[in-house]
Amino acid sequence: MSKVWQGTVMYGSRFVVPASGVKPRHVLCAVGVGLDAGALSAAIDEAGEGEFRLAELRQGPDPRMRAAFDAALDARRSTLDDEFTDDDWAAVDAHDSAAYVLSPLTSQLTALDVSERALAVTAALLNCGATAVKNESSGVTCGRERWLALADMAAAAEDEYDLATVLSRAWVVPALPSRRDGVLYSRGMHLLGEADVELAPGRPTAEELEVQDEWLITMDTVAHYLITEQPEQGIQDGEGFRVSPDAPRWVMHRLECERYSSDSFLFNPYGYWRLTPG
Repeated sequence: MSKVWQGTVMYGSRFVVPASGVKPRHVLCAVGVGLDAGALSAAIDEAGEGEFRLAELRQGPDPRMRAAFDAALDARRSTLDDEFTDDDWAAVDAHDSAAYVLSPLTSQLTALDVSERALAVTAALLNCGATAVKNESSGVTCGRERWLALADMAAAAEDEYDLATVLSRAWVVPALPSRRDGVLYSRGMHLLGEADVELAPGRPTAEELEVQDEWLITMDTVAHYLITEQPEQGIQDGEGFRVSPDAPRWVMHRLECERYSSDSFLFNPYGYWRLTPG
């Protein structure tokens, strides 16, 4: 049985204090040929406005890198964000160095700003010799051209809703199936300052399995609601949610993140909002 979230909700607001005390951060892994620490640091410093840093530059090819990128790509196979070309794979296979970049620690107040700058840093890395990038903090990647396009879209966003849409496409895995408890769950919402989303349909019938696309739409809608439309007073445990007036009702309960240990970059200190049939 999943553990009820242990943090504290700041009264009358959507802001919370996680019991774990963990603050998320972006950890980017960029590979390339002959990566230069000085050039990378200068590009990171400019794009990250002095708050991102090159933590490590490893020299020599890593035989595990293809599998690592494949796993990060596999997380988003079902979305349009999985554009990874033969040239992208060739770049991963040809790498002889890997750079690891850290963002500052984030809070709910700074998460969107830091996540936008993380996209700018990703673009800067790709324009400074890196040939492929993945995010260790949500386990995602996409091809070079897709990263550059997302960075441009974030820079051109006209409001918070547009920006949140781009950032969720960049950093969040919209839905993964859990082998442990049979629910669908998102990953990476901690990078945007919010809990992830789980959907637990119970024991679905064969007919219900045919509406999985509707479940994915529900999860995506809830995620955007949390980032952009959540009321100032936040969400109360046990509230109901519908995508539309005639759509099925789901009940929301906040749970602890138990899929990842608190020292994992994937750990979400804000927990999960689990949706169960109303």
